[in-house]
Amino acid sequence: MFGFLNVYKPVGKTSHDVVAYFRKLLKIKQIGHTGTLDPFAEGVLPICIGKATRLIEYLPDDKAYLAFVQFGKSTDTYDTEGKITFESNIKITEEDICKCLKNFEGDIEQYPPIYSAIKIDGKKLYEYAREGKQVEIKPRKVTIKNIELKTFNFAKQTAEIYIECSKGTYIRSIANDLGQKLGCGGHLYKLIRTKAGKFTIENSMKMTDFQTSDIVQKNLINPIKMLDLPIYNLTKDENEKVLHGQNILNKSMKYADFIILIYNDNIRAIAKLDNHIIKVNKVFDNV
Repeated sequence: MFGFLNVYKPVGKTSHDVVAYFRKLLKIKQIGHTGTLDPFAEGVLPICIGKATRLIEYLPDDKAYLAFVQFGKSTDTYDTEGKITFESNIKITEEDICKCLKNFEGDIEQYPPIYSAIKIDGKKLYEYAREGKQVEIKPRKVTIKNIELKTFNFAKQTAEIYIECSKGTYIRSIANDLGQKLGCGGHLYKLIRTKAGKFTIENSMKMTDFQTSDIVQKNLINPIKMLDLPIYNLTKDENEKVLHGQNILNKSMKYADFIILIYNDNIRAIAKLDNHIIKVNKVFDNV
């Protein structure tokens, strides 16, 4: 098998749990995902089957989320699973939130949650946290392409916020930081990933819907559809050369970091352009 699956990860499952499910179902070890989604979260988790795992680095890595924020309380994990660290009776308004969200637009620096899998000196942050040890956390640069309030319940002090962002953005940190800036505290109580690259929630399938290898095969997505790279269609002779790892002449392609080499609607290789030469980077001879 060779291709992608658009899987809807349920709450309570780790990304690794989903990969393990498909490894057991298909009896294939070469299966991976394109970006960790916390057990607390649900939504789009692209799964790569077979040698399609070698294409992960070329997939668009922008993400989109629906973040559900509870104001009035902050926690040490920045979500409902942590201990309360701050409480407030301050009541905020829709106008307060919309005004504050402007602080998160564009390129920003954010501190990841102490309860996260980022490694410092070879050790994950949540391991330091569980041991009660202090560690210096450095801010990370991320890009928020769009952030907007979708709904707000004044009585419950809860908000639904839509966020489009770059890879590596911690939505829990945005919820916590938003609560801090508003002076009332805040934490995430639900998170749905609605988009990962070209994989969207509208076209996703529940993990449990994939009951057999035939169902997986039927719903495999041709990687060509999900990669945002220029396409070069190979001739029969060029295809033979590429399959042997040989470079070919560039007859029509303009400059691009990477291009997809196609033959009979199947990916044969990922390549780089070097003036008049197309240099083969990764060959796929299994399709």
